[in-house]
Formats: sequence, C-alpha cells, structure tokens
Amino acid sequence: MSKIWVKKPMSAYEADIKKSQLKRVLGKWSLTAIGIGAIIGGGIFVLTGTGAYYNAGPALALSFVIAGIACVFAALCYAEFASILPVEGSAYAYAYGTVGEIFAWIIGWGLILEYAMGSMTVAVSWSGYFAKLLKMFGLHLPAYLTSDPQTYIAAGNSGFSMNLPAFLIVFFVISILVRGTKGAAKANNFIVILKVSAIIFVIVAGAFIILNSAEPFKNWVPFIPDPTTITENGVSHSAYGLAGVVAGASAIFFAYVGFDAVSTQAGEAINPKKDVPFAIIASLIICTLLYILVSLVLTGMMHYTDFNPLGKYPDAIKAPVAYAFDIAGYAWAGYIITIAATIGLISVLMVMIMGQSRIFLGMSKDGLIPATFSKVNPKTGVPTKNLLILGVVIAIIASLTPINDLAHMTSFGTLFAFTMVCVAVWVLRVKEPNLQRNFKVPALPLIACLGIAINVYLIFNLSKEAQMYSFAWLIIGFFVYFLYSKKHSKLQNGGFGETFKAEQEPLEKPDIDL
Repeated sequence: MSKIWVKKPMSAYEADIKKSQLKRVLGKWSLTAIGIGAIIGGGIFVLTGTGAYYNAGPALALSFVIAGIACVFAALCYAEFASILPVEGSAYAYAYGTVGEIFAWIIGWGLILEYAMGSMTVAVSWSGYFAKLLKMFGLHLPAYLTSDPQTYIAAGNSGFSMNLPAFLIVFFVISILVRGTKGAAKANNFIVILKVSAIIFVIVAGAFIILNSAEPFKNWVPFIPDPTTITENGVSHSAYGLAGVVAGASAIFFAYVGFDAVSTQAGEAINPKKDVPFAIIASLIICTLLYILVSLVLTGMMHYTDFNPLGKYPDAIKAPVAYAFDIAGYAWAGYIITIAATIGLISVLMVMIMGQSRIFLGMSKDGLIPATFSKVNPKTGVPTKNLLILGVVIAIIASLTPINDLAHMTSFGTLFAFTMVCVAVWVLRVKEPNLQRNFKVPALPLIACLGIAINVYLIFNLSKEAQMYSFAWLIIGFFVYFLYSKKHSKLQNGGFGETFKAEQEPLEKPDIDL
C-alpha cells in the first residue's frame, strides 16, 4: 500500500504496548521530575541571557508569559493524546494514528531537530558553567577549547577551536543512560531537587540584592527598550520593543520542551493513561512560574546589554545566572549557582537525549528509519545503539556551533510539533469521538485554534536564519521520506497484518497516491 495519508491502526499501538521491551518503572512524580528536569535548566540556565540580550531586554519576563500561554494550549492537547496513546514517540505517534503517515513523518522529523538541537544547546551552556566552575579553583581552559569556530574567529582569534567540555559532557550523559532508565530516573530526581532548591535560592537572594541596592529598579528602566538593530558576525536583526518581546517568546520557547519529553517516556510509565497527563500539566505550571520570577530577578541584577558575547563579559551569555551574582558583587552566591547549574544541566541533557532516543525508537519500529534504532538491550531495557549514535552526532555539532543558532532551531522544532498536536487532537476528537479518554481538553475547538494560532505566529517571529535553516531541514525530510521511509514503512508494506486491513475505513474517494 502506497497511500501516504494512511493511518496506523489503534490495534497496532496496543500490540506495541504489549510487546514493548521497555521497562515500566516510572510513576507520576518521576514523570513530573523528568518534565521539570528538562524544563528547569534549558530556559533558566541557558536562554535567559540570550533572550534578554538578543530579543526582549528586561521584558524577558513577558516573553516567558507569552510562551507559557502558548504552551498551556499545547500541553492540554498533549495530555489528551497521552491518555489515549500511552506509547513512546510523543507527537509523532499521536499524528500517525490520527492524520496519517506523511504528517507523522514530518512531525517526527521536526522532533528530531527539536531534541537534537536542544541537547546541543544545553551542552554548550553546560560548558560555560563548567568553565566558570574551574575558574573558582584557579583553573582556566584556553579559549580555543571552549569556543565554537565562529565565535572564536569573531572575537579576533585565528586557528583551530572547538568546545571540548560540550563534546565530553554528551558522552558522560550517554554513559549514564545506557545503564537503564530506572537508574537514570533516580539520578534525575536527585538533580531536580538540587536544581529547584538552587532556583528558589536565586529568586530569594536575587530579590534581596535588588531591593537593597542603591537604585533597586534601574536595570528595569526602560522595561521594554526601544527597538534597535543588533549586528553580529555580519548578520543583523531587529531587537527590543514589543516585537522583541514576541521574538523573545519564540526564541526561548524550547525551554518548555520538558513536558513534551514526558510524553516520550510513556512507554516506560507504570500507569501512562493517568500519570502522563498529570506530569505534563504539573511540570508546565511549576516551571512557568519559576521562569517568570527568575527572569525578573536576573534582569534586575544585571543590565541586559552585559550579556553581549563580544562585550565586557563574553562568557555571561553562557552562564547568565551565575554571572549576574558575580557582577552584582556577590561572588559567593555565584559559586553556589555555578555548582548547582553545572550539576543541574546534566539532567536537562539527560532528558533531552533520552527523549530523542525514544522518538527514534518509535519511528524505527514503524520502519521509517533503520531498524538499528529500535534494538533494545534486553538487560538494561534501553536502546543502546540508538543512544550511542545520537551521542556521537550531538557531541560533534555541539562542539562546533554557536549557542544562539542552536536555540532558535530548537524552538522551531518545538513550535512546529506543538502546532501539529493541536491539529491532530482536534481531528481525532471529530473522527473517533467514542475512544476512551482519561483526560479530555475542555472547549477543544477554542483551545486547539488558540494553540495553532499562537504557535504559528511565534514561528514567524523566529530569526530569519532559523526559519531558513529549519525549513531547509523540513525539505530534506521530504526527500528522506520519499527516498527511504515510504519504501520501508511497515504500514505501507502490510506490516500490521489483517488487523490493519480490517480497521481501515472504506473511502468514498481514493487516497492521494504519490
């Protein structure tokens, strides 16, 4: 069968659940911790600096509000889907059972971009905090071992350079993940407790510093800076003003990918139909509140222009929270944040790579990418080869690419996936109204429309470079699908047997056949 709009039957999902080699070891609080583990870190420790300098200035808090609102709509739709299809694969799996294979492929291809670039962004930021941690002990890594080639040359240097810490941390995380999900989850739970404690410390200590300074609110004036143009590495883009606030929401959007990561772990949840929706919504609410408070404190302590990577504090954009305390004259607090962030970002990277591998696992089981990605180690219950291949690719690109480019492309993948989930859950509600749903989105048509509108709007407010690279990625995805995936798809080749044939509804008009 060659119809690209054909859907994966529900019975096939049920069969996947029954024969899955993944171990169901995650309860609702472990799943919530996975969500918080991915959300807390990516935005607070990584993107607060880039969002403030390149986009919104002190109004970064408003960017987080806008992004949080956009996420609420998508999170509700994710929660309904997770209560119906408790399988690994996230939005890819949801689309495959509702709108068809070609949509599922493109969403999966977008998720690959989202998680891979997200992992790389976090790895680069971890490198910045690690370098600062070493400085606390009087150790200094040379610039050519902590900078990507583009940034290194832009700073007036020449010769070889790579971000060695970013390269190595990826393999450290892979070494944890290949040992099994249960152990990784325990490590993540511990790190999440440490991170949340550190974030609460940042909020309380930062507010105290701001209120006790000679001019408490000087860095917030003007709260929304006048529009201007920033030129860097020969590329110019608009910043600040109301447009900058919206662009900031687009740029920092990947910070919220954590609740999507929860859905990728559904195949390892003990009670996925109830616990995954709970974890998705709980992690989003908790982290949105923390993001808003931290961004206010950060831009209150440190002027947004000081995050310039070519300015007085070139490393501040990689480790913004720690440097904010340093510049404010509280180096001891910066030390605490540096230690917490250096450890905390490991859990973000862990969840990102784990989520990426489960998406690959789902796509591979359906035949859309090579079978090696779906081979699960029977002893550890994890896709070892899958993780190792991902580790090599992520480590190499992270060591050679600027953090701002990585962050924007990650946001595109996230926004695209969220848009498609809002579409797909609406389609499924109309076509399959009698399916058991342990969680239902209230006022679905309104919620879905708002989710689609705001996510698409944010996509068009990403940088032109990010849009260009990301759309190029999607075009490559179409070529891969028609040259490889469509030919090897189990669904196209009768891989689901008679149950598939029996479940296909008779069509009044022939499907599109390409």
